[in-house]
Amino acid sequence: MCVLPEILYGGSKDKHPNVILIMCDDLNDYQGVFGGHPQAKTPNIDAMAAAGVQFMNAQSNIPVCQPSRNCLFTGVYPHDSNDFGWTGRLKQPVLKHNKTLMQLFQENGYYTLGTGKLLHGNYEPQSWDEWGMNTKHNYGPFPFDGDKLVAHPEVPQPYQSIGPIDGSYGRLSTCETWAYGWDKKPFRYNNDADRDLMQDELHAQWAENKIKELEDKNNTQPFFMGVGFVNPHTPLHAPDRFFDMFPIEDLELAGWLAGDAEDTYLRDSINPNNKGYRYYRMLLESYGGDRELAIKHFLQAYLACVAFVDEQIGKVLTAVENSKFKDNTIVILTADHGWQMGEKDYLFKNSPWEESARVPMVIKAPDTNVGAKIEQSVSLVDIYPTLVDYCDLKGDNKFNEQGGNLGGYSLVPLFDKSAKRKWEGPSGALSIVGNIGANTTVEGQHYSYRTKEWRYIRYASGQEELYYHPNDPYEWNNLAGMSEYQKNKKQLYTEICQIVGIEL
Repeated sequence: MCVLPEILYGGSKDKHPNVILIMCDDLNDYQGVFGGHPQAKTPNIDAMAAAGVQFMNAQSNIPVCQPSRNCLFTGVYPHDSNDFGWTGRLKQPVLKHNKTLMQLFQENGYYTLGTGKLLHGNYEPQSWDEWGMNTKHNYGPFPFDGDKLVAHPEVPQPYQSIGPIDGSYGRLSTCETWAYGWDKKPFRYNNDADRDLMQDELHAQWAENKIKELEDKNNTQPFFMGVGFVNPHTPLHAPDRFFDMFPIEDLELAGWLAGDAEDTYLRDSINPNNKGYRYYRMLLESYGGDRELAIKHFLQAYLACVAFVDEQIGKVLTAVENSKFKDNTIVILTADHGWQMGEKDYLFKNSPWEESARVPMVIKAPDTNVGAKIEQSVSLVDIYPTLVDYCDLKGDNKFNEQGGNLGGYSLVPLFDKSAKRKWEGPSGALSIVGNIGANTTVEGQHYSYRTKEWRYIRYASGQEELYYHPNDPYEWNNLAGMSEYQKNKKQLYTEICQIVGIEL
């Protein structure tokens, strides 16, 4: 544990404010304030946005769990680390030489606490002064057949055959036996009022208790707290009352266009049995080819889990608001990536389009420009330099020269009304869909670039997609081949190359 200097609180923002980073998994824009689905129920996220600053065009730098989190917590772009797949940070040749954000906070006298899914997999004990729950219990609970974890028995075949994580969704009440996680610890459920707490409820409870403990200690040491909620990652299970919020017969589907995938090229660039395309086909087959019925069943479970995690987020936010820390704490809420809900015949993450690449991002802090909606495109790699700037952290993001350079730009000029600077970053935010099966070079990846108005996608093959969001929010009309947009396309491609540092 660090030996810490005394830091006194007071005023609107001290030199070293406390930090709470709340992360969700697979959370797309299905919140009221982000407008991704009109029936989403997220009162706590909505209230946070009203009291803070909402980033309308925040993007994941690589929309799949492991490398997205590696990027966020080291501040290194995937194209600078060649981290495009599922390599743990400590085994990644570049990023193992980088300091996590928590380690830099420790070096600057902060007490670091964490629980849940933050870094993917191993929680890296060297980054934390205090850790919460057993990481084996992050996902789930899972249906349990007495021998192994299985998919929910009410999920129809063949979708159920996908297995206990991605192939499972449904109410807690409609399965008899549950287990917490990989160690198959029993999860007790009799009814919604008589059951064990789910994993994310335990993470929220832990955070609430720790905030109270820190207050009771009356210590002047600043803290960094990370709370990683897994919902709405699969398996999509929640108590009945959350499913009851979204009756199947009343559900509306998000905008969808038949044949929308025909002018897109991801299918040409990855294995057609990739999870996203395969899951979509299997879900439709499970409901006799009825797309509306199939998506509604999955959507109900997803919206239920979004409402469930919103409630847990509210517990953490309320604990901060009711503590002495409320006027000297920056709270950041975001997700590692989004989720494609059947658009373009794709049901998964790890795609170059809006539903997968866009993430919710809200910042509430002292001197926040309350209620602002920032249209500037930003990305998760910007969080590291933002906290370095806002909390006045000293030091580098790497242990030695083998580590990756700090990427991204501070968001402080965009949300802090006392800042006298302008945004210094690019006009757009860069995402990568990793092409790890065929090529591990920077040139061999697929790039998606989102500005306020445009999304430009360039595949390793040179195939392109171009969407103009003011007229086409669902990215239905690929304009890349039209002569009148060649200048726009060239400019966006040039901006990508400037960020990556090479011509692709």
